[in-house]
Amino acid sequence: MPPLIELKNAGITFSTGSGFGRKKQRIQALTNVNLSIGTGEIIAVVGESGCGKTTMGKLVVGIHKPTEGQVLYSGRDIWSLKGRDYDEYRMAVQMVHQDSYAALNPNKTIFQSLSLPLMQHHIVKNEAGALEKLSGLLLDVGLTPPEIFLEKYPHQLSGGQRQRILLARALSMTPKLIVADEPVSMVDVSMRISLLSLMARMKEKYQVSFLYITHDLGTARYIAAQGRIVVMYLGRMIETNSIGQAIAHPMHPYFHALISAVPEANPKLRSEYAMQLPLRSLDMPNLLNLPSGCKFNPRCPYCKEICTQQEPQPRPLNGGLVACHLAEEILAQRESENKAATLS
Repeated sequence: MPPLIELKNAGITFSTGSGFGRKKQRIQALTNVNLSIGTGEIIAVVGESGCGKTTMGKLVVGIHKPTEGQVLYSGRDIWSLKGRDYDEYRMAVQMVHQDSYAALNPNKTIFQSLSLPLMQHHIVKNEAGALEKLSGLLLDVGLTPPEIFLEKYPHQLSGGQRQRILLARALSMTPKLIVADEPVSMVDVSMRISLLSLMARMKEKYQVSFLYITHDLGTARYIAAQGRIVVMYLGRMIETNSIGQAIAHPMHPYFHALISAVPEANPKLRSEYAMQLPLRSLDMPNLLNLPSGCKFNPRCPYCKEICTQQEPQPRPLNGGLVACHLAEEILAQRESENKAATLS
């Protein structure tokens, strides 16, 4: 069986606007992305702002069309699908947006917003059927009593409640994959764990896959504890592995730097990779003027001549993939340093 969703050498290039003395320029938002998502799998996509995480999610749900490569659904290019096949894909792949208020029509009640797609896709026959189905979904996502929430407008709900509404809307289509784009970043810290737990329960109950997009390694580690992690940098996949292996033994210097930036309250839980990695620069390269070779080389403390001349491609290492010329050398150096520290 083919993967549920597969990105094959996918990339997307945007053109900047002209005017005020500026010329049109092209920005590579994603380059050579290869990723497969299986049924019931959770994949966390992490990286700094502007690394291409959201663009990848929008490729998967068909909002953006790739300028190179393909996006496949059950082995078929989504941009070649028509009629019932296209409708099946659109229902099977849903998105939960970061801004819950902007994702809901402020002039419609929650019932009006959520019942319309149910009736358009003939999932229910009438409003009574929609009310019954939506009531069950709201109970599932912890909004009780459901009839009170269904008659409210978006501005009458809290951020956490709106995110639960968006999750219920996505689940109403009986999806096979939900792309969750920073779903807890605009929610109070006290509500984040409950939303993450809710998504984990929905995965088990409905056997739905998740592509979880975030800049927060803590929530990525929680939601995808048994899944995989994809590390993005300037539109490129630079490391992929099981999340436990990746965090315990990061292969790419950029991911090592990300881990070291996450505070750990218990010193006993800090691995050797949680120690600070001094970068050569804290500034991200300009997307309109990317460096040659490895795009991380202006910031990488391990940079060598090959890093400035040749861009590395992902290759197998330690059960995952890494795009770094020096990954083996860096891992060996870290192991030697750790042994020396233990002996001393």
